[in-house]
Amino acid sequence: MAIFKPADILIPQNVDFTKWSVVACDQYTSEREYWEDVKNIVQDNPSTLNIIFPEVYLEDGNGEERIKKINAEMTKYLETGIFKEYKDAFIYVKRTQPNGKTRHGIVGMLDLEEYDFSKGSQSKVRATEGTIIERIPPRQRIRKNAPLESPHILILIDDRERLVVEPLEEKTDSFEKVYDFDLMKNAGHIVGYNVDSKSKREILDAIERLGDKDAFEAKYGVHDKGVLMFAAGDGNHSLATAKTCWEEVKKGLTKEEINTHPARFALVELMNIHDETLEFEPIQRVMFDTDPEKLLSALVKHYNASYEPDGGQRIDYTYQGKEGSIYITETDSNLPVGTLQKFLDKYLAENGGRIDYIHGNDVVRNLANAANTIGFMVDSMEKNDLFTTVIKDGSLPRKTFSMGEAADKRFYLECKRIR
Repeated sequence: MAIFKPADILIPQNVDFTKWSVVACDQYTSEREYWEDVKNIVQDNPSTLNIIFPEVYLEDGNGEERIKKINAEMTKYLETGIFKEYKDAFIYVKRTQPNGKTRHGIVGMLDLEEYDFSKGSQSKVRATEGTIIERIPPRQRIRKNAPLESPHILILIDDRERLVVEPLEEKTDSFEKVYDFDLMKNAGHIVGYNVDSKSKREILDAIERLGDKDAFEAKYGVHDKGVLMFAAGDGNHSLATAKTCWEEVKKGLTKEEINTHPARFALVELMNIHDETLEFEPIQRVMFDTDPEKLLSALVKHYNASYEPDGGQRIDYTYQGKEGSIYITETDSNLPVGTLQKFLDKYLAENGGRIDYIHGNDVVRNLANAANTIGFMVDSMEKNDLFTTVIKDGSLPRKTFSMGEAADKRFYLECKRIR
């Protein structure tokens, strides 16, 4: 059975797509005004805003009521017939970002039986970053009784010959266009095409070649390692939630039912890591409800760090208009973000406070102007190192990188039944 394959994809008809499509739920988590603005844009129109749980609202205390409403809205959308179902489909996606660059992907479904997010996994589908287990139960409650899913998951392949996604660009004149619209809040433009039968077969053949063990070992210079074909680039915790829910669902199924149950497969967008528009951005840290000077002093002491450049890992900090850098040489983490995260985990456990993960240095500086708040900034990793690092060393520290700024994230758009 193919690991990534066509899906029965639901796309709404006769809707305002700009109002239908909203950004991933785990964006702008410290910027409530963003989501309030989205509400004002959507108003009473059909929208994926009504079938997701933006994480900015997770602490509001009305979670169960909101989840019931989400499930009711999903059911209403199915019953009122706003969707057209594209059977056994791949959707070729062209997403023009706010910077004017256009990236390319294929929406299809991924077999969760081939995915393992545990530490040290050798599965064909893996997490690129450490999974925060405590983030799964809230998402699991949302998905548990949901009849639909809509993905913000981006899955990466290391297709150096560009044989999977890139050939589709020359064929769009023969594909049916299924959507073409501007994304809200100046987030760019998106176009989707229904891929024809011949091109679907070519995609599947090209992906299968990525799983050849001899070619894999030669490419990465490894032996006795599981073949990594697909890496979760964005939406790791949503994919982990889908896997966790599937493990519960399949307990009551026969072998035949397991092979065909819709919850076994997660809708995702597949991208080549070598897409020229794909840029890895660092994910920064902001600590709230803490004493910035006490925390910074503890960080310096913990690693015997220096405020003077000495060739070590550099971590920049900002609080209440003050900025500087510290340099750390005594660490067992290969990346500055790993060094920082290890310390912050320990500090939070011992001293309390709250951490958030932020896209964009300007946002970090703005948030860190508040009292009892400090922001930390690190440089991004090189994207070409991703597969090699995950294969040889395992998952990276959580929240190591982001594929683009918050406005570049995948917007909810296509749906698939999971019940």
